[in-house]
Amino acid sequence: MSLAPRAVLVHRTTEYEELVARHGTHGQAAFFLASRGRSIEDVVARHRRAREALAEVAAAVPLTWRQARVERSDLDRFLFAPEDVVVVVGQDGLVANTAKYLTGQPVVGIDAEPGRNPGVLVRHRARDAATLLAASLAPGIRAEELTMVEAFADDTQRLVALNEIYLGAAGHQTARYRLGLDGDRGAVEAQASSGVLVGTGTGATGWLRSLWQERDSSLALPRPTEDRLLWFVREAWPSPVTGTSLVAGELTARASLRLTVESERLIAFGDGMEHDALELTWGQSVRLGMCEQRLRLVG
Repeated sequence: MSLAPRAVLVHRTTEYEELVARHGTHGQAAFFLASRGRSIEDVVARHRRAREALAEVAAAVPLTWRQARVERSDLDRFLFAPEDVVVVVGQDGLVANTAKYLTGQPVVGIDAEPGRNPGVLVRHRARDAATLLAASLAPGIRAEELTMVEAFADDTQRLVALNEIYLGAAGHQTARYRLGLDGDRGAVEAQASSGVLVGTGTGATGWLRSLWQERDSSLALPRPTEDRLLWFVREAWPSPVTGTSLVAGELTARASLRLTVESERLIAFGDGMEHDALELTWGQSVRLGMCEQRLRLVG
């Protein structure tokens, strides 16, 4: 007998909840904000909108389904199941934070604060949750298969991300490594830089686009569903033993970057989740490229 579907509602602690947790009471939080020229009323209003959206989505889950909730900071400890339908209630970035922990489950993005988010990944309103949940398991569901990026270390550590993976020194100080393209024996360069970023078409609306614009790059930004990645080295430093000739490029489905660590400690993290990072030490190598896994975004 198969299990009933489970709706997993992913949300994030609001700014108001964080303020009260830090300062102890509503009054103390209000005083803190007022001392910095801000009013707590706007923060409370945003908190209420977020919680109302989450409650509306929870109420839309069919009675025959199971239901679970997970907060952003607990994602790395939550066990997603194959029969789950993942409903992200929040901002676009929360979908990216969730994507790395999934293995093909359909994802519904609900915008908790319409008008504040671009709506690239949270495309729907809470009032549409019932229809979207019913459609998520229907045959022939319309879902975009968004390209993801992965880092795979020589000690079997693996990291997956929807927007981008950054590899560099903790604290964003100077990272030292050797960089080359897999399969190209002649193109290997020792570098000292602020790190390397490898991004997808979904990431082309964020950090990747910022680097692309800063470089005035002639490379075309990939589309979210395209089997193509872009990579950039941040602030490569030329010296007698380090070069700057390999600082940007694109990766197709069969191509990857390979970095060999020449620092005591480097890290790789995806989509801003620095607390869930790969730890790399001197002499280790890591490959960065396209991931076979895709994010299935409904609607």
